[in-house]
Amino acid sequence: MILQHKNAVIYGAGGSLGGAVAKAFAKAGARVFLTGRRIGSIQKVADEIAGFGGKAEVALVDGYDENAVAEHLEQVRRAAGSVDISYNAVDIPVLQNIALTDMSIDDYVRPVTQTATTRFLTASAAAKLMIEQRSGVILSVTATPGGIGYPYTGGFAAANAAIESLARNLASELGSYGVRVVNIRSGGSPDSAVFKEAIEKFPDIMKGVLHGMEEDTMLKKLPSLADIANTAVFLASDMAASITGVTVDVTSGTTAALNYRVKLATLGRDPNP
Repeated sequence: MILQHKNAVIYGAGGSLGGAVAKAFAKAGARVFLTGRRIGSIQKVADEIAGFGGKAEVALVDGYDENAVAEHLEQVRRAAGSVDISYNAVDIPVLQNIALTDMSIDDYVRPVTQTATTRFLTASAAAKLMIEQRSGVILSVTATPGGIGYPYTGGFAAANAAIESLARNLASELGSYGVRVVNIRSGGSPDSAVFKEAIEKFPDIMKGVLHGMEEDTMLKKLPSLADIANTAVFLASDMAASITGVTVDVTSGTTAALNYRVKLATLGRDPNP
């Protein structure tokens, strides 16, 4: 229970990644405050947490509304005594699989602006409280295009780069107050909602897509939601007390190097032991 006595606020908690992280926090002992714009999805996550004995509370909060975010955080502080962890998983629609030269400026800029807006609002609001507490952890999550050139990812790549820059700079400003800021870079999880929906609609196409993504990795497999959530638990805990201002790579090695040329067989090993 490495997050026992910690209070965690999750934005976009009704989504697959937000929900996975919320449940992992709760299993680790944290009291979680789930927010989103649809009560049904976040209540479902809260019910699952209650089912295994965790503590969860829900509230309708728009992650783009500065006043709503600040008011909710103050409510959490009054009710729980502190805000120890802040994590934003608000989903941002983005156009991909199209060349940058064929994309409109609006389609490229929109996800960058939306992502920067909600991440900045929630992180800066949490930071103000954490400065007073002189403790706290602000977490964020990006994806592979935030670390390497990745074709046909449109504004998604720039949005990821913006989040990683925000995390570094905010960490540099908050460190002297005992507040840590850490980003997690994921490689895309096949068990996330967006992948599941795509697999259901286009099973043959997605089989090839996923195989290609797996081949890009060093471990020849993509990280699961549990991999990301477990990393978030560790980084939010006191076990990671000296980790701040960095992006922790959980892409199975993709951003260290695209590894599609390396095959187990070329190393003299049986690819199917």
